[in-house]
Amino acid sequence: MKIQAAVAREPGKLVYEALDLDAPRDNEILVRIVATGICHTDLSAIEQLLPARLPMVPGHEGAGIVVAVGADVTKVVPGDHVVMTYDYCGDCRACNDHDHTYCHHAVERCFFGDRPDGSSTLHDGQQAVVHGSFFGQSSLATHALCYDRNVVKVSKEAPLELLGPLACGIQTGAGAVFNALAVDEKTDFAVFGAGAVGLSAVMAAHVAEAPVIIAVDISDDRLETARALGATHVFNSKNGDPVAFIRSLTDGGVLRSLDTSGVPTVMQQALASTAPRGTCGWLAGVDPSLEVPINPTFLLAGRSVKGIIEGESHDAQAFITRLIDLYMDGRFPFDRLCRFYEMDQLAEALADSKFGRTIKPIIRFAGN
Repeated sequence: MKIQAAVAREPGKLVYEALDLDAPRDNEILVRIVATGICHTDLSAIEQLLPARLPMVPGHEGAGIVVAVGADVTKVVPGDHVVMTYDYCGDCRACNDHDHTYCHHAVERCFFGDRPDGSSTLHDGQQAVVHGSFFGQSSLATHALCYDRNVVKVSKEAPLELLGPLACGIQTGAGAVFNALAVDEKTDFAVFGAGAVGLSAVMAAHVAEAPVIIAVDISDDRLETARALGATHVFNSKNGDPVAFIRSLTDGGVLRSLDTSGVPTVMQQALASTAPRGTCGWLAGVDPSLEVPINPTFLLAGRSVKGIIEGESHDAQAFITRLIDLYMDGRFPFDRLCRFYEMDQLAEALADSKFGRTIKPIIRFAGN
């Protein structure tokens, strides 16, 4: 079928094109996209990580309505409202242990932009390949194909155009708190970076009733948002040492900290802010060649560093449903992070995301 999709043919530039999308194979699902969140992973992918995979259609926070399903699909039917999340193989050791976010083949399944057999779902007018399975969806388009394993059926009572960011950025921050770091009413918590991921972590820590929730950033506006969403304390690190500030509020540091920035000095600060027995989570995508020094003696007091992918939302159906329920109950107001852009405002949305003018842009494809 003919669709409109945002194609990256050169690093950092997206332009809508008319493309041909395959009919769904037996294990595939055709979704009409209502809206798609813009994530920094989309930006980094088309700007620097994947030049060899261009042309490609990014987009991995898609929400829409099922149009058709392959013969082997049982999870959804046409007319269902869905969110599309990360892809995984289902066959490796991690997947067999139901630790899907740590799939051994996550890079190929999410970043290469092809089906597992190496074919593409998309072609242009000359029948040239356009890589079209980014995160098993490539949802910056009017329609996309996904799979049973990465589709999440959602309630028709929830606002579908808002739900796409739950598939990655929001679930990453919230899942880091709820799942990976197991923050609770006895756990003080600090997050470094008050973007979409960090602010989602703040909201989750508030839901978890953490007694101390500290947000660190260099933007006073973002910090005020953090305070409004549940942070008990905020600190602008342009004005001093956040580690000293955190230690002054706690008994030698927090039991759980989280870095969302991927900046080496900030990653070190997040670890340094932990108390004995504390755990620091690192989750930002960084250059694979990056090395961050750690003093082993500091870890001997029972401290640890934990890498986190997709907030350890191994059962995305259950976890995204939980976040929707919290939102509908008024306890997880992630809509306050979001701003909608129409389809023809894609360039503005990308720029606003890149330069921090909008925390979570969402492109609407309503009426396609």
